[in-house]
Amino acid sequence: MHRFFLTETPIVLDAAMDLAPIAHQLRSVLRLQPGEQIHLLDNQGSSFLAEIEALDRGQAVGRVLAREAATGEPPVEVVLYQCALKADKFEWVLQKATEIGVTRFVPVISSRTIVRPAEKIRNKYERWQAIIREAAEQSHRGRLPELADPLSWDEAVAQATGVRLLPWEETSTTERLDAAVPGDGQSISLIIGPEGGISADEAALAFAAGWRGVSLGPRVLRAETAALVAAAIVVNVVESIPPSISPRLRGEDC
Repeated sequence: MHRFFLTETPIVLDAAMDLAPIAHQLRSVLRLQPGEQIHLLDNQGSSFLAEIEALDRGQAVGRVLAREAATGEPPVEVVLYQCALKADKFEWVLQKATEIGVTRFVPVISSRTIVRPAEKIRNKYERWQAIIREAAEQSHRGRLPELADPLSWDEAVAQATGVRLLPWEETSTTERLDAAVPGDGQSISLIIGPEGGISADEAALAFAAGWRGVSLGPRVLRAETAALVAAAIVVNVVESIPPSISPRLRGEDC
């Protein structure tokens, strides 16, 4: 069943609802008909079953029939600090990491970042938000991942909280990423370099701020590959944590 995030207006149970924001998708893309049902998500942890009552060029109206807890969220916050990449690569990371379960994205401008001005990055936010929304709907996420303002490398390594992990091919540690993920419900931050990699000075600054170097294995991965591999490993580990340990329940209101 098709799922849509509606965050502009409240979703009220047992009431008719204006579906104008998604009317084009319903009518022209999916070619749905009155009488068919969809799920509406409020981005607050709830999913609402709704039936389309009217759908034509002039209007789109549905009736909200039932509410349940949304699913699809990892039990802890997973934040990806991703150094800016060329447009298609960064969009790929946003899309696939949303499907994997990342809960927050922070674009980072490092010394080897190709796309450097923060304003140039912000100009892409409307498109990036649409990519995140579509990926979240397709993958049955319960909440939309946040897209934060871009930060410099120094700001990023200083801002992050919780468990902070730096996958780096030149790290001296042999600790694998999966072994470094805690089981106590803390939020987890990952920082991934750009196409040119992370400099030794940047790594040293991160380690001094409390980040831990970890390994993704014996092979050197491209930046976009490393981001998705790291995110998948972290989400896989945290989803094996008993829900009673975590303060962030899967798709339920805390």
